[in-house]
Amino acid sequence: MIKEFEIRADYNRDTIVIYQAYNETIAKSAIMNQKFSAPFSFNRMTWIKPSFLWMMERSNYGQKPGQECTLAVYIKREAWEKALSKAVLTSPEKRVYPNPGSWEKEFRKAEVHVQWDPERNIKGSKLAYRSIQVGISRYLIEEFNEEWIVKIEDYTPLVKKILNFARLGEYDKAKKLLPNEKVYPLPTELAHTIGATI
Repeated sequence: MIKEFEIRADYNRDTIVIYQAYNETIAKSAIMNQKFSAPFSFNRMTWIKPSFLWMMERSNYGQKPGQECTLAVYIKREAWEKALSKAVLTSPEKRVYPNPGSWEKEFRKAEVHVQWDPERNIKGSKLAYRSIQVGISRYLIEEFNEEWIVKIEDYTPLVKKILNFARLGEYDKAKKLLPNEKVYPLPTELAHTIGATI
């Protein structure tokens, strides 16, 4: 049974894939250098998402201005879990913060934000369970860029193929091209920190 709050991702023993969408200038530079560089902003929060279909919803399959290119960023699992351990939810969920005052203090100084949004299916419809997105603050972005990233792949051609099948109503063909995402295992304490269903 699918739990309401759990991480689903494409991962192996060492890495987890997260998705981001950028304009062509930022994306081409990232693919060529295998890290981000200007005009990528190191002065504001960057959001990373392990759900491919949630990224597709956010970027409208690369149709939104400035989000034409989809990148699959492979980061170290220990770095991913480090980020989660520093995370504070973007709202004072009672299941995590019985005292709203303590959430407010933690949120103000948080280096990482976590938000749970309704997961999407191939047609873009909301599902009954959630998908995580993680905001890396400017205090950690340099570390994310220099130490966490293992490789960056261009998924833009894949996104276009999936979109073309979807537009033709050939959803079964589109689904076969989706990344293989499975439930990501979390230690109990880490699950509690981010409000995941245990």
